[in-house]
Amino acid sequence: MKHKQIYIAILALILASLACQTMLGGGNSSSQEEFPPYEYSDDTYDYEYEEPSIEEPEEFEFSFSGESDFPMPDDAKNVTNIAGVTNFQTKLSLEEALDFYRAYYEGQGLKEREITTVISDGVFSIVFDGDSSGQAVVIQGVDLGDGSVNISIRLEDI
Repeated sequence: MKHKQIYIAILALILASLACQTMLGGGNSSSQEEFPPYEYSDDTYDYEYEEPSIEEPEEFEFSFSGESDFPMPDDAKNVTNIAGVTNFQTKLSLEEALDFYRAYYEGQGLKEREITTVISDGVFSIVFDGDSSGQAVVIQGVDLGDGSVNISIRLEDI
């Protein structure tokens, strides 16, 4: 009895498979529509191949040296210099960091661009004009929430 059920199931699968092939037009490759051959015409495209120019990538200075041309508090750590941007962390509060940079740059004769100064919960951005480079000094700070502040400082044309 069991063998009979297995044979019936196999027969049903075979019949279903044949029915699917018939419905989908499968099985006979001669019945497929043939397409005419593609003819290429030189008039279709007016294109000349040009070798792409390879530009040398901009070279950026990159260091983990802990040194910078910008002033940093004595406890600065994780100091990186990438493409003219110095980034580091300090235990100073945001207010203390602002006071540090205001005292330093005002002492150097630079003028705070007050219209661009932003101080809000957990962040600050301050800009000083008058650097000998002709660019503005941009300083940004973010409270990391663990008792430290991340400072980013750079020169920028703004």
